[in-house]
Amino acid sequence: MIIEYENVIIKTVCRLLIPFIQLFSIYVIMHGHYSPGGGFQGGVILGASFILLVIAYGLEESRRRISLKALTIYACLGLFLYSGIGALCLLMGANYLDYGRLPLPISSIATIRAMGILGIEIGVGMAVMAIMISIFLAIASYETGGEDG
Repeated sequence: MIIEYENVIIKTVCRLLIPFIQLFSIYVIMHGHYSPGGGFQGGVILGASFILLVIAYGLEESRRRISLKALTIYACLGLFLYSGIGALCLLMGANYLDYGRLPLPISSIATIRAMGILGIEIGVGMAVMAIMISIFLAIASYETGGEDG
């Protein structure tokens, strides 16, 4: 059962921490092809920041900030970005997710590969974030007796 805390300290700390957690998640997603981490880890961190919002402010406040329709759109956009980059590679005569053949106006193959991987990481991050929040909201709605879970 999700309990809404009426503690000013918890709400203030969460309000201060959530933007930094989200910024860190974007850092993990954007630097996933250079260092450990990437789309999945960044997406989970981003999803956790919204889950922290639910824990601090309650289920109703979080539903006002992000709807299930928006989460569905984010999940679909992430999936389409991932599969679209792979399909574009196939259309260019390469293997699925062979980024070197992407039609980008860049002369360096290494830079084209880096941009392709970055696109994949962003797509995975969006999809994982949306799915993690959706799973949490479904469980929280079930626990509180909500009908849209």
